[in-house]
Amino acid sequence: MLSRIVKGAVLGVGAGIVGSIASLTPFGLNLEENLGLEILFSLRGQRTPPPEVVVIGIDKESSDRLDLPNAEKKLPRSLHADLTEKLSRRGAAVIAFDLFFEDSGEHDQDLAFAAAMRNAGNVVLCERLQCERISLTDRSGASGGEIEILRRIPPISLFEGAAAASTPYPLPKVLAKVVSDWTFRATAENFPPPTLPVVAFQMYALPAYADFHLLLEEVFPADANRLPRSAEEFLRSRGIKGMILEVREIFEKDPSAEKRLLAALDGSPSITADPERRRILRSLIRMYGGGIRKFLNFYGPPRTIPTIPYYLALQPAERGEGTVSAADVAGKAVFVGSSESRQLAQKDGFHTVYTQENGVDLSGVEIEATSFANLLEDMPLRPLPLGVHVSGILLWGLAVGVLSFVFRPAVSFPAVAALSALYLGAAVHRFTVAAAWYPVVFPLLFQGPLVLLGSVAWNYVELNRERRNFRRALADYLPAGVVDDLAQNIEGLKVRDQMVNGICLATDAERYTALAESMEPKDLVKLMNRYYEAVFDPVRRHGGMVSNVVGDSMLALWLSTRENPAPLRDACWAAIEISNAMREFRGAHDGIALPTRIGLHAGEILLGNIGAAQHFEYRPVGDIVNTATRIEGLNKHLRTRILVSREVISMAGTFLARDVGRYLLVGKSRPVHVFELVNPLVEATPREKEYCASFTEGMELFRRQAWEKATEKFEETLGIREGDGPSLFYLRLCARYAQVPPGEGWDGVVQMEKK
Repeated sequence: MLSRIVKGAVLGVGAGIVGSIASLTPFGLNLEENLGLEILFSLRGQRTPPPEVVVIGIDKESSDRLDLPNAEKKLPRSLHADLTEKLSRRGAAVIAFDLFFEDSGEHDQDLAFAAAMRNAGNVVLCERLQCERISLTDRSGASGGEIEILRRIPPISLFEGAAAASTPYPLPKVLAKVVSDWTFRATAENFPPPTLPVVAFQMYALPAYADFHLLLEEVFPADANRLPRSAEEFLRSRGIKGMILEVREIFEKDPSAEKRLLAALDGSPSITADPERRRILRSLIRMYGGGIRKFLNFYGPPRTIPTIPYYLALQPAERGEGTVSAADVAGKAVFVGSSESRQLAQKDGFHTVYTQENGVDLSGVEIEATSFANLLEDMPLRPLPLGVHVSGILLWGLAVGVLSFVFRPAVSFPAVAALSALYLGAAVHRFTVAAAWYPVVFPLLFQGPLVLLGSVAWNYVELNRERRNFRRALADYLPAGVVDDLAQNIEGLKVRDQMVNGICLATDAERYTALAESMEPKDLVKLMNRYYEAVFDPVRRHGGMVSNVVGDSMLALWLSTRENPAPLRDACWAAIEISNAMREFRGAHDGIALPTRIGLHAGEILLGNIGAAQHFEYRPVGDIVNTATRIEGLNKHLRTRILVSREVISMAGTFLARDVGRYLLVGKSRPVHVFELVNPLVEATPREKEYCASFTEGMELFRRQAWEKATEKFEETLGIREGDGPSLFYLRLCARYAQVPPGEGWDGVVQMEKK
């Protein structure tokens, strides 16, 4: 046993040394910044941004609403003036424009915008950084190469004098992911200027300046005496950027300034008893004391930070896309810039870990707001200190090495996989709660598999008789992704039957049989693949799963979970989007139409293994599935597209639906109350509401067996909506029941004789 431990230690230490060196190379650092952060952000999921940050997005919707070209430079500056005045009146703490104003516009509009900025007193403008290459020569005149210098291009002097500050916010516009930014960016000037999020945060934190000065007096009395005691005096004499540079100079002169000031803050509760003020002070100290490069702690995909469309921000008080009212900006930092939700309209996108599959990137203004929010929360990503990073990788290699030799592969591989899962879980936890960035690529994807591979190879040389077992072990467990999958999912190979609550959505395409007869099989396959792509997409986007597909029919499920206990709205949204997609499908395929009927029902569903011998399917069975299919088929008789049961519509809310009656469907012993899903309430037209109301009155008369009056109402509905299927269906019933009444005890149930 001792011999095996020693061998494992030797192998582990060797792997630790190699891993620690490799992880610090440019290749290793780049791998952690891209793949490592991708893993950590993916496992962490979205994070709620602080409520003090709001984005006002200049997007195509706003351009359309304002009847202006979809180009941020062509927005009249009178609108910026109006926006600035409104935000100032609403109490915005700081207003940052992620727009360039280096060219003059219409004189009157420029004057109005400058006046609005001057009156607000808290507007920060963005400067462009221009890269210039300067050729160098030696004394003999020979070429000595080139150097690159970044020059600031400020806004026009009128705006530069009116704004509280103007400063750059550079981001790399390259194919690589954006993972970091700068707090101070070196330019051709003597002192690197602070970037826009830093200026915006110092502006936001001005109410805490007096307390900040008290801390400086306690720790650095000589330096503090050179600084004004009030923020107002500082701004008058040096401006916000001058304040930042002077404070930054104190931290640069003394590398221990951050630590000493934090200790003074913790040891001096008398400075301020306000927890929020103390939080701001701590964030300020950490901002000035940190390095100039800062790793961004993204909150989620585009529009995670509450975003108000530009046109709404100009209106009195409507609610924005990010659930933030246009009036609800008091005490908040507001960032204004180009922000689109669709890829084709995007002009200012940056590739990040949250770039979506549809190509939508985070916009520059969202990254700017993210950087500010990180400063506010004191939660930028923090890589481990060099010593901790190296020792951690060494210890990890040692642990994996010992494990791989002490136990046989049948035990060591699962043990290393379990240990890797624990490490990854701890890394994600620290990443989530403290923004601590632990390396994951080299420990988990390189060291673990390499040490395991090394131990297998070593034992293979020593124990030739186990060669076949080791080959099998390698085939089973390497590469690392396979190890992880087996460790996590081996129990899932034996799935048990389970009863769950959920919603079934059944679809069926009309005219499929005729289409199949008229097309070549290979063309039909291509068409149906595109059809199902259009049908599947709304299901997946709204959290459902496709259970099974037969011919031209699909069954999808939404199961109740702890995160989404009542996914009825999701299923209804998916149904409406499927119906809309079919209209687009016809336009995109030369008029080939596959109108799709949809039925939804909710209740208990049995998920189980169905089949025999060597073929099983894991799918839903039971009455809920059958009823959803029958409701879907009822569309044929009512000439409708989406029918849902009362169990679905009673809790879905927010949708316009009309009661189309109670039916005893074929093969059912109990009636089902059915509704037609028309549209989301917010999108419903007056005409839709009118014919639904008229039809509802007709249904009430129908249930009271007032056949003649019901007929009049249904004909009135047809006058509002020509060819309305449910109205035609009930007109035929009224005519039949007028001749042969259904008899006493009739409760309004319509018995269907055909599917």
